[in-house]
Amino acid sequence: MKRYAIVLAAGKGTRMHSDRPKVLHALLGKPMLAYVLTALSTLPWDDVFLVVGHGREAVQAAFADAGTFIVQDPQRGTGDAVRLALEAAPELEATFLVIYGDAPLIRAETVERLIRTHEAAGADATALTATVDDPRGFGRVVRDAEGRFLRIVEEKDADSAERLIREINVGLYAFYGPHLAEALGAIRADNAQGEYYLTDVLHHLLAAGRRVATARLDDPEEAAGINDRLQLAAAEQTLRRRILTAHMRQGVTIEDPASTWIGPDVMIERDTVVRAGSRLFGETRIGRGCEIGPQADLADAIVGDGVHVWYAVARGVRIDDGATVGPFAHLRPGAAIGRGVRIGNFVEVKNSTIGEKAKVPHLSYVGDAIVGREVNVGCGTITVNYDGVKKHATIIGDGAFIGCNTNLVAPVTVGDGAYVAAGSTITDDVPGGALAVARARQVNKERYVERLMARFGRPSRDPDARPESGPKQDRRNGE
Repeated sequence: MKRYAIVLAAGKGTRMHSDRPKVLHALLGKPMLAYVLTALSTLPWDDVFLVVGHGREAVQAAFADAGTFIVQDPQRGTGDAVRLALEAAPELEATFLVIYGDAPLIRAETVERLIRTHEAAGADATALTATVDDPRGFGRVVRDAEGRFLRIVEEKDADSAERLIREINVGLYAFYGPHLAEALGAIRADNAQGEYYLTDVLHHLLAAGRRVATARLDDPEEAAGINDRLQLAAAEQTLRRRILTAHMRQGVTIEDPASTWIGPDVMIERDTVVRAGSRLFGETRIGRGCEIGPQADLADAIVGDGVHVWYAVARGVRIDDGATVGPFAHLRPGAAIGRGVRIGNFVEVKNSTIGEKAKVPHLSYVGDAIVGREVNVGCGTITVNYDGVKKHATIIGDGAFIGCNTNLVAPVTVGDGAYVAAGSTITDDVPGGALAVARARQVNKERYVERLMARFGRPSRDPDARPESGPKQDRRNGE
């Protein structure tokens, strides 16, 4: 039997108080809808229908390849959203999974278990439920005296007794297509919101003598939906804890889990230590035996084995084995740091390749450059790469030595083994093995200060003169 997934992502999320569609609000750097789609990814689907409404252009742009988009306009409830998706399905003789787009804590194995339970039981509908300590905000599952499922009542429509029920509707369902379509045609919008509730489908199926089953959720944390910023933060903490636990169980030391943030797509190999205050996001990959942090902020960084990064920011970079970065370094997109390279304090590297065992120890900017092997870049070196119109390249050959406070005005090449004297501004190429000196020759003008002071009628500032003794000034009285 074919399988289709329907993701409900049309809601505005009024309680988020945001112009952004609710399903695009991020947890650990990824939109919450991305987590839902990941949970679906372990099963083969004949299609995934994403029902969008509020902010649909932004949702479609963010998930253009996720499946088939269905527009719900106006938004008339979950039942109406599912009906629109069924109309787009090429056939009804199939299993249809329905899941909310604001349920990022649902695990892939939960989706898989629900589908297999539903199909094995031959049910017409199967709803996932959970028992929680605080059911506020959720639909309640009402059962008869023998524990048989009767209905789901939304909180806003529940009476005082129903609000005390702790078994909730998680919002994850599996349906047999033909009977789902039949029930959707029969439900009415006779509720406080004037909407078509998907939960009414379950009631109709029961009344028609169809088989409605429920499956219990093992981990009630998965049931958490997101309706406001508080719930968003709580869900993010749950995801964060899951991710840190998984890394630690795979041989990574997390020095201080309370201050460490690691995104869902980050990969870290064993025997690496992540120290306090570090943030690792995006497609970051970290090798074995590294020391990351304290306070390392990496995103989309490829890090080799035995690398040490601390008090540093790196975005879209590659750092090869044995390199050290920090403290207080900034690696911008396109930086490629070679094996054994030293990037020191207050160094910025952008769109540049730094060759093996080169050193950029401190207070330098390297942009749009190719730096060779075993180059020493002195303190305060600047690659002057921008002329106000376009960027230009600087090339520094293997073994070159760049003196302190040097400006390399691109486009310029410093040859292999060349030396550049401290304080130089280099505007022409330097041949290999040469010494380049580009600075004015020093001139000392004797007694210049004395003549200058006399010109303005001020006392001489003779460095050899001793201050006269006298009464101390009373600074409180200005005397």
